[in-house]
Amino acid sequence: MSTFANKVRIVEVGARDGLQNEKTVSTEDKVTLINALAAAGLKDIEAGAFVSPKWVPQMADSSEVISALDLPEINLSALTPNLKGAQAAHAVGIKEFAIFTAASEAFCQKNINCSIAQSIDRFSEVITFAKANNIRVRGYVSCVLGCPYEGDVDPQVVLNVAQKLLALGCYEVSLGDTIGVGTAGKVTELLTLLLKHIDKSKLAVHFHDTYGQALTNIYAALSLGISTVDAAVAGLGGCPYAKGASGNVATEDVVYLLQGLGIEHGIDLKRLAQAGWQITNALNKQPVSKVSVALHTQ
Repeated sequence: MSTFANKVRIVEVGARDGLQNEKTVSTEDKVTLINALAAAGLKDIEAGAFVSPKWVPQMADSSEVISALDLPEINLSALTPNLKGAQAAHAVGIKEFAIFTAASEAFCQKNINCSIAQSIDRFSEVITFAKANNIRVRGYVSCVLGCPYEGDVDPQVVLNVAQKLLALGCYEVSLGDTIGVGTAGKVTELLTLLLKHIDKSKLAVHFHDTYGQALTNIYAALSLGISTVDAAVAGLGGCPYAKGASGNVATEDVVYLLQGLGIEHGIDLKRLAQAGWQITNALNKQPVSKVSVALHTQ
């Protein structure tokens, strides 16, 4: 039996997870995007990443972007994989850190050059610093429904990793289908296991749309009571492991789904779509969001 939440919280990841997989845009364009997202009603926005500019040049100006924002009512978060990144994020006023690992050993080695266990150990300094400065920490787990190197991923491994992140001090764990291979059946199987051990309030879903299944997968998660969904305006971002494939599920499409289900979300769809067109114009591309394109042609 479906148990939809009355309200769903959307964590907007377009300005970070989305833009880090696009060509570089100006600091001004990023600030305009985040302000437009906030004006559309989004309360949780990933604003940047404090990582090596050598590896992610698109995020090199995160300090400048966040310093230019004046959004005291908005929960701005940033990716902080190590203590240096956490300190830099704190210096510009970030009140929520994001840390990331994977449910695949091969992906962890390829992505951050260490084992899953080592990646979690590395976060202890970030967590200690966060607690000392009253900063929340959100955990991401990549490849929960499939890995480009290992193939299928054991749901038990996802459970183990999620439990370790929560035990470390994360208030929430976002489950990422990084290459977008998941199906509703696999989502149901995974969440049925996790929800036996973890309260639904501590889990979020983060689906990529490589095979066009993201909305179906979100519906499956919502029907099990999950009430936090990650999404990227205009479907920003790509999938580095599937050439030419789309990346993050589009926030506009998620909002339209929620509206159709009568679930509260607090977002102005027209203003959201306008924000998507602004940033995609800067990127010289069209939004991936079908809802956005449909609204634009009306």
